[in-house]
Amino acid sequence: MSVTTVPIHPIKKGLLTKIWLGVLLIAGAALLLAYTGTQNVVTNGASNDQFLAANADEDGVVTTESGLQYKVIKPGEGPSPTATDTALVKYEGRLRDDTIFDANEQTPMPVGGVVPGFSEALQLMQKGGEYRIWIPSELAYGEASPGEQIPPNSLLIFDVTLLDYISAAQMEELRQQMQAQGGMPGGPPPPGLGQ
Repeated sequence: MSVTTVPIHPIKKGLLTKIWLGVLLIAGAALLLAYTGTQNVVTNGASNDQFLAANADEDGVVTTESGLQYKVIKPGEGPSPTATDTALVKYEGRLRDDTIFDANEQTPMPVGGVVPGFSEALQLMQKGGEYRIWIPSELAYGEASPGEQIPPNSLLIFDVTLLDYISAAQMEELRQQMQAQGGMPGGPPPPGLGQ
């Protein structure tokens, strides 16, 4: 009985290198896919605290002592408004799933008369500044829901531009000027009109 031998051909030069490069490329793609999948879970499926913890590691994101997070998109100039000022802002508010619940191109709002996280963010900004802010639910509406569009315990995400602001003294001066020029809605009628 004889054994038939099959000749083994030598491996072509560079073939092992190509195989190893292919293995490394596949391993790199798998790692990238795993990382992307994990980030998606953290973004969409994680709790608010897990989301904020992951978000805090993003470039440019600052976390304040209260837990508010913000990122300066475009810095402003000059001083910042105080809680007694009235700000003129452009904003878009979203939930974590990117559902837009509110937006306005130009609206006045009392800095101290909005949810605490929004107020804190406005007081960090300067005129012309553009920020993205992440407001934890405890600095927003908490367990209370202001309406159907914002569920209880929602993390709120805003893109905000501080267009301008005026102090409480300037606002009072404007109110007095309007009254002197013929009254303002809800105010007393000018002298001589109500008789």
